[in-house]
Amino acid sequence: MDLALTGRACIVTGASSGIGAATARALCAEGAHVLLVGRRAEALERAAEEARPGGGRTEIVAADVTDPDAAGEAVDACAERFGGVYGLVNAAGTSAIRSLDELSEADWQAQWELHVMASLRLMRAAAPHMENGGDGRIVNVCSSSGKRPSATNAAYSVTKAAQLSLSRVFADAYARRGVLVNAIAPGMVETPLWTAPGGMADQLAQATGKDRDEVLASRNESIPLGRMATPEEIAGVIVFLCSTRASDVTGAAWSVDGGTFQAII
Repeated sequence: MDLALTGRACIVTGASSGIGAATARALCAEGAHVLLVGRRAEALERAAEEARPGGGRTEIVAADVTDPDAAGEAVDACAERFGGVYGLVNAAGTSAIRSLDELSEADWQAQWELHVMASLRLMRAAAPHMENGGDGRIVNVCSSSGKRPSATNAAYSVTKAAQLSLSRVFADAYARRGVLVNAIAPGMVETPLWTAPGGMADQLAQATGKDRDEVLASRNESIPLGRMATPEEIAGVIVFLCSTRASDVTGAAWSVDGGTFQAII
């Protein structure tokens, strides 16, 4: 299936690892040019090198997306280096195991800035470029926790719910201007956020007094498919939503979670 992404200019945030890096690789494999955005320049360079063999060009911008100036910098860089802006994937995000009582005001604010304000600024900067170019795609990587709150980190759940709402607001505003805005809601994904030393699996093991392997087995058992998703599986859905094949999809919030969120919406 031709997704008609050859030569399309796309921005991916959180692109140094996990879902963001997998999305950059998948977009390049379809011939898209990708600007990888993230805080760690060396990791971004590695991710860009891994994506290049796919066919599309890659460039990087090392920036913290919570910086108010980062959105304009990224969008301007994409337009200058690739001649326009067609796609935006807001994949930057993080979480940690924190009980409601443990969450500080700083924790809440940090999650708000990363998941809501950074996405907002990037969409505000990118959408007019897309409109001027005649079409565009925005995909926000939200979470199943935004649809059904998780006790592991209330701040993460609440800000992901806000990000889902923000996606719908922009979808409604830009639908008739040729810019399609959608969200995806992954569940647990086999990324460093969960599996790296000190990651959420280790944090949850420490919080519950269980063994790390026991925690992971229990979490996998709670998923109808019986396993975590891979970053590539999530990226595949993102790339489809970025493509011309998804030309009648806007304002959607697709669950990509192995059946974790059990509702017909």
